[in-house]
Amino acid sequence: MRGLKQLFAFVLTSLLLGGLARADMTVEVVGVGSQQLPIAIVPFQNEAGLKQPTSPVIANDLNLSGLFKVIAAADLAPQPYAAADINHGLLLQRGAQTALVGRTELNGNELVIRASLVDLAAKKEILVIEKRGSVGLARRMAHQIADQVYEKLTGKKGAFASRIAYVLKTAPNRYELQIADADGYGSQSVLTSKLPIMSPKWSPDGGKLAYVSFELQKPVVYVHELVTGKRWQAANFKGSNSAPAWSRDGRQLAVVLTKDGGSHIYLVNTDGSEARRLTTSGEINTEPAFGPDGRIYFTSDRGGSPQIYRMNRDGSNVERVTFNAPYNAGAKFSPDGQSMTYITRDGGYRVAVMNLATRQSMTLTDSGLDDSPSFAPNSQMILYETGARGSLAVVSADGRIKQRLKSQNGDVRQPAWGPMLP
Repeated sequence: MRGLKQLFAFVLTSLLLGGLARADMTVEVVGVGSQQLPIAIVPFQNEAGLKQPTSPVIANDLNLSGLFKVIAAADLAPQPYAAADINHGLLLQRGAQTALVGRTELNGNELVIRASLVDLAAKKEILVIEKRGSVGLARRMAHQIADQVYEKLTGKKGAFASRIAYVLKTAPNRYELQIADADGYGSQSVLTSKLPIMSPKWSPDGGKLAYVSFELQKPVVYVHELVTGKRWQAANFKGSNSAPAWSRDGRQLAVVLTKDGGSHIYLVNTDGSEARRLTTSGEINTEPAFGPDGRIYFTSDRGGSPQIYRMNRDGSNVERVTFNAPYNAGAKFSPDGQSMTYITRDGGYRVAVMNLATRQSMTLTDSGLDDSPSFAPNSQMILYETGARGSLAVVSADGRIKQRLKSQNGDVRQPAWGPMLP
């Protein structure tokens, strides 16, 4: 995996602090669920005058999920804005099973969105939603409405109101750490550098990113507060400092250091204090992750080839976890604690998922050059890097639904899917 090959890379760099970037990505659905839920989404009343209309965002979210088929409803005359106004028979004839109608109201800078989800056959209102917030949060509120509709109709939580982080390379000597909405919209540059930025990881509360920067002429782990822009060194020891992973309470980082020879897993406080070495054997121990069982999982070559192991937080009771292929690396865990995703070499480097209860594994992708898988906050989808020219893709945890996220401005690598926004 490229992350292992880059572990000991030392390069010179200078840091350039950048502002906002609008390198939005387009999302293409290339695989859908076995059964799609047909839903009509009617344009909301009064939204045409908003800078960000809300119903198109909701429709796009549901369409991109691969689980919904959005039925055309913009040509209805008259257009219904409340449940009582719906022509149920007409929408049923068009193939819809449910319909979403609503209205927006702008009071100064406050936007109010009211929406109703209707079961067309039963002629019954099954979900009533009201969202209030500043007009600048229109897109976020639309994502939240889509999440509620998704959960009502699928029984599973949505993940539209979340963000992703990734590294964008736009030139041979320009790298940007960016964040964007889960649909690829509204990207912002957190950090710009002339040389690589690596391994972004979200804090559990979604307010910080840990990452590796080479600005001090070697890899150093930083923690970056997104709201304030404040950043600090969390690991700057002799040699390489890499592969940060947040503890579940957000108070510690597991990092990979070479200060004592070889590469080993250490625990440090997020302010960089009290570094404590956990691994003692193997030449390469890297890619730590905190598992739902309270143990630390990591990639090691101690058995002769890269495999995933786990250990207690004091470094004791080390045991091997993966056995299904000669190469398994880069463990990440679903927020519901049921699954582990990782990269396996199965005729190429592919995304796999393991059921933690049964230890059964399944390979999800067939592209052959995948890296850096990361679960969505609803545990249903996995974001990953793919291809020689870096791009992002999403696959459902059952392998049926696939998306491609294409940047217009460069190579995109090392993605991380963040928690839900409040």
